[in-house]
Amino acid sequence: MTAFRCFLTAGLSALLALPAAAGAGPGHPSATTATVRKHLVYFKDKAGTPFSVAQPDAFLSGRALQRRQRQQIAVLPRDLPVSPAYVQQVKAVAGVQYWYSSRWFNAAIVACDSATLLKVQALPFVRSAQTLNRAQLGTATQPKTELPAAADQVAGTRSQYGKAYAQAQQVGAVQMHDAGFRGEGMQIAVFDAGFPGVNTASVFASLRQDGRLLNTFNVVEKSTDVFQRDSHGTNCLGIIGGDEPDRYQGTAPKAAFRLFITEDQPSEHPVEEANWLVAAEYADSAGVDIISSSLGYNTFDAPSASYSYADMNGRTAISTRAATVAARVGMVVVNSAGNEGNSNWRYIVAPADADSIMTVGAADSLAFVAGFSSRGPTADGRLKPNVSAMGVATAIVTAGGAITRGNGTSYSCPVVAGLVAGFWQANPRLTAQQVISLLERSGSLSTNPNNDLGYGIPNFARAYNLANPGAPLATRAPLSRPDFFVYPNPIQGADNLYLQLDAGFRAAPLEVRMFNARGALVAQQRIAATAAGTVRLDAADLRPGVFTCLVSNGREQRLVRFVKL
Repeated sequence: MTAFRCFLTAGLSALLALPAAAGAGPGHPSATTATVRKHLVYFKDKAGTPFSVAQPDAFLSGRALQRRQRQQIAVLPRDLPVSPAYVQQVKAVAGVQYWYSSRWFNAAIVACDSATLLKVQALPFVRSAQTLNRAQLGTATQPKTELPAAADQVAGTRSQYGKAYAQAQQVGAVQMHDAGFRGEGMQIAVFDAGFPGVNTASVFASLRQDGRLLNTFNVVEKSTDVFQRDSHGTNCLGIIGGDEPDRYQGTAPKAAFRLFITEDQPSEHPVEEANWLVAAEYADSAGVDIISSSLGYNTFDAPSASYSYADMNGRTAISTRAATVAARVGMVVVNSAGNEGNSNWRYIVAPADADSIMTVGAADSLAFVAGFSSRGPTADGRLKPNVSAMGVATAIVTAGGAITRGNGTSYSCPVVAGLVAGFWQANPRLTAQQVISLLERSGSLSTNPNNDLGYGIPNFARAYNLANPGAPLATRAPLSRPDFFVYPNPIQGADNLYLQLDAGFRAAPLEVRMFNARGALVAQQRIAATAAGTVRLDAADLRPGVFTCLVSNGREQRLVRFVKL
């Protein structure tokens, strides 16, 4: 797995539909395998494109556009797909295997030999090309050495969380869940090396049964098969989305997920950064809210050129540049800092150096920095990491469904990604950058941040109170109350659905948002202020399923759930 292997211890349809050159498809190299390598080919412009920023629904989903609109982020020429005419001309070059295009970089990822690459570079609209893997396709290097496993420990004091209690409690996720925020309505993309067992393990049963596993995409093989390869992705996904009460609970157990394999684990080349870019653009187009990436890049297999610390300046590495754009389009990018703290490198690795993302370091259960956790600052002097969380003896889920423990910023990253999901769910009007800022301000070192732990350990309650000074969490009524509920529950067919209001939600205009089990906003209505104790909700057009209903009076929120048969 790229770089972070040593961290271990234990337009959507168009993207998938792009064909390779005849007879030379991905995974089936031609007779010139020995010389075929992947390259990132940059175009000079997007001339002749049929796409327009005035009609973004041609290449961005409705959810992606809603995310931008909420944050007042304009659709820019950067977001336009590459020119189809350029794509066709590149594909027409004999010997080219066409893999992907990149909107943000205005580029294409192709595989070909060096002679064919010269022909591609001679095309009048091609600006430059960058080789992404120097080893022959299909060759493999040995995986990097893993850190020694941490000793197993006694389960947490809250039986509901099992061994995951300490990591959830440390960042306030237990209080977040008690308040009713478990990631409902939020979409998280996880980039990693593989997810074996996610399709079978009991910890992920509700994720599968609720329909919250929205899609899978193996960027390495250009397929939808992700339940294979390295189990690092399974470990990280469980920390966020694991949901088996009285055994294991993640930090956002009711979020919806999109899973991506971007890592070709046996080797170490910049092509994996290009895969990260492809996944990030896919996530953007799908309307993802949060990217959780426990990945990093600094040293590559020879003869690919490795990065230097000077390159960790926020503008050099492919993955860093991709993460920066992902942040610019309104996603919260959460990325591991790296495990180089005890090595000669010592510092963060790409894309942890990116501007405007949340880089996560590792601490132990007492909030002391882990020796292996990569340190800041960036090469251009910016504070990193942004925050830290439990990355020592973190409870993780194995591919076989067992619960064990491991060390690494790979594991502190998803702890924080789940925290981001619940906090943003609780404060849906915030922008991505406001979410990051408030969580930083909630940190244990917020008044004196450093380049070991950043702003320290973030905390849901502190961040919530900063975002809601007029109704702090400590003094407000519980989000779910016995005198605030919907009925009948479940409802059937065209039955009327009613909302019983407590005293605090009467005589105030209400905003009601309904989310399905996949996290999509499926209904929204405004209710005029009334002194009545009961109001009618419009659920007639909803399909059968499980729904989360978030009700706001402008000062605070209530959460109720119901089932439609």
